[in-house]
Amino acid sequence: MNEAKSNLRIAVYPGTFDPVTKGHMDIIQRAARQFDRLIVAVLNNTSKNPLFSVEERKVLLRTVTRDLPNVEVDSFRDLLVNYMSLKQAHVIVRGVRSVTDFEYELQIASTNHKLNSDVETIFMMTNPKYSYLSSSVVKEIAYFRGDVGDLVAPEVEEALRSKMDQTQQNSN
Repeated sequence: MNEAKSNLRIAVYPGTFDPVTKGHMDIIQRAARQFDRLIVAVLNNTSKNPLFSVEERKVLLRTVTRDLPNVEVDSFRDLLVNYMSLKQAHVIVRGVRSVTDFEYELQIASTNHKLNSDVETIFMMTNPKYSYLSSSVVKEIAYFRGDVGDLVAPEVEEALRSKMDQTQQNSN
């Protein structure tokens, strides 16, 4: 049993996912087909001021990935390479929308490889229909009551509306 378990191809798709978008989902679905197990890991990034808590983001991710049996949702607050070792994963999955994304991601991938040479990073090009899409764009549109239905899953849209209502009530 342990030998079979150690032969699993395990990958980690880390990110803030604040909120998870259809662009993220495209990468998750495609990566899930490539690996035995895909861990979508919510980063507890202390340098960002997220709209959703880590727990709320995990709930949303679990909801939108419920039909993908080999996808696990987790969170971490450590160096990614340490988390990778903990999970016995050797591949980091990163979505790339543009040359600018690639330059940033290449720097991070090189740093991760320097910290742990057993960890590889694969880059998945974002579906062109999501190349403009980011969580920041989604939040901005939702804040001004724009339609985000084509950008996020219905459950995420509902959570966004609720969160924006709370935010706007608190600011009045």
